Amino acid sequence: MKKIMALCLAIMITFGISGCSTKKSSQGLANGGDKAVTLKLAHNLNERHPVHLALVEFAKSVEKKTNGSVKVQIFPNGQLGSETEVLEQLQVGAVAMTKVSAAELSPYDEGYNALTLPYVFDNEKHFYKSMESGAVQELYTKTKEKGFIGLTYYNSGARSFYTPKKPILTPKDLKGLKIRVMGIKSQTEMVKALGGTAVALSYGEIYTALQSGVIDAAESNETALTNGKHGEVAKYFSYDEHTMIPDILVLSSRVWDSLTPDQQKSVKQAAEESTEYQKPLWTKSIDEAKVEAEKMGVKFNKVDKKAFSDAVAPMLEKYSDSMPEVKKLLEEFKKLK
Repeated sequence: MKKIMALCLAIMITFGISGCSTKKSSQGLANGGDKAVTLKLAHNLNERHPVHLALVEFAKSVEKKTNGSVKVQIFPNGQLGSETEVLEQLQVGAVAMTKVSAAELSPYDEGYNALTLPYVFDNEKHFYKSMESGAVQELYTKTKEKGFIGLTYYNSGARSFYTPKKPILTPKDLKGLKIRVMGIKSQTEMVKALGGTAVALSYGEIYTALQSGVIDAAESNETALTNGKHGEVAKYFSYDEHTMIPDILVLSSRVWDSLTPDQQKSVKQAAEESTEYQKPLWTKSIDEAKVEAEKMGVKFNKVDKKAFSDAVAPMLEKYSDSMPEVKKLLEEFKKLK
């Protein structure tokens, strides 16, 4: 019922507020008409988030680069549903664009699993080089027949473990602990490889679950301590930095095909420039979150990351052996180290 209501709302917005559908406007321009294309972009972040601010910059840039022939209308805060729901709406034409975690795209192309695996990226510099490689650009196009393409990525930070009772300094410290994960296969297998028990919970349930002892640990970046107030109950943040799962900006294949070549070029350039715009914003948000979390009493701990990466190495081999696209991407990323 929730999905149906979200879809109905998206359709009402698409055909009601704008006065014309994206498809109709696009076709008008392609045929020499004078109607502007209005692309509906929905996501689940708030207006202060660095990714949202980058998307606002993207919208301004698209309008400028296309001389007003293409406009982007943003719907933040999950107004049109969850990431999964909005992606489904995009495929049926109710929404033109969205931002989703790379993990949400793995069911559509196995290659996206490579972006969710632990210790694929050595550090932020290696992450940026890998995400801007030709291999990832090729990955973006592989879902075209499934209704969408990727345009660019945004940094969503390095994910680490945080706990209420004791710091996680070695994989042995995770043994027997109940650890909240997002529910994607690679995270569940990672926690198992490290000796813990994965518990799939929604983000909104983490605070209470940590407080009550339903879970012993969670994993995310530093902003979870402040934005989610998790630092009130979890006082130890351990920098194991096991994954760096990017957000991906995707666009409807139908909408992409309806744009003129010049419009396509402008949209793609604006998307990539918004990634550069987001990078310093993300760094600033992490720095601010750490300062605020320390005031909350959170202690940040460095760990021997090699011990963690060694523990999950067989898992990466398993994915490479069973998924050719994952193997190809991991090999490309390794060359960029």
